[in-house]
Amino acid sequence: MDANIAKLKEWIAGSDNIVFFGGAGVSTESGIPDFRSVDGLYNQQWAYPPETILSHTFFTRCPEEYYRFHREKLVIEGVKPNRAHLRLAELEREGKLRAVVTQNIDGLHQAAGSKNVLELHGSILRAYCSRCGRPYPAERMNHGAGVPKCECGGVIRPDIVLYEEPLDDDIVSRAVSAIRQADVLIVGGTSLNVYPAAGLINYYQGHRLALVNLSATPYDRQADLVIHEKIGEVFGQV
Repeated sequence: MDANIAKLKEWIAGSDNIVFFGGAGVSTESGIPDFRSVDGLYNQQWAYPPETILSHTFFTRCPEEYYRFHREKLVIEGVKPNRAHLRLAELEREGKLRAVVTQNIDGLHQAAGSKNVLELHGSILRAYCSRCGRPYPAERMNHGAGVPKCECGGVIRPDIVLYEEPLDDDIVSRAVSAIRQADVLIVGGTSLNVYPAAGLINYYQGHRLALVNLSATPYDRQADLVIHEKIGEVFGQV
């Protein structure tokens, strides 16, 4: 076993106050493309840049085009939790992991069995009316054709944080609290380039910060342990 992975395993074995903070890279091994890698969603051709399509303004002005993109690029059928999701759920059941803070909207942490999941950017598995707030099954939004409408006439939208929209204050507060109190903070599958989410790790006050990511991040020098490997392979060994 790699020495750094062995060190992470040792940290996990010796702690009952671990927090995991993850991004798109956690789900790539489940078949969900990430956003900023060479093969990621943001480097694929589309009529508009994905950042534009996934904005509040675009959703409001061009819901038809938004939903065409949503159903083709964001809804991926048959995906299942990978080794990282499953091991994190195990650690929670073992009383070691206190919280999962995720930037992902795919719901795979919950599918793996994790209970305390703080979704910074919401979930594609929930929907609600943009006018009256009535909740709707995700099926109404993720499949079919055209723009899904509420009985009130409002456009049904995904319960995700679009560009130009703020993060949920309660979720952020709970994430900050969990990270601040953590003994071990494991950050995985994220470039740490997306703010304000990436800035949350600045609240960590401990000395066992592990970064697990295929490529370098702006926070590598601040970390106590850096592992440049696939996160599923790492968690398969710890």
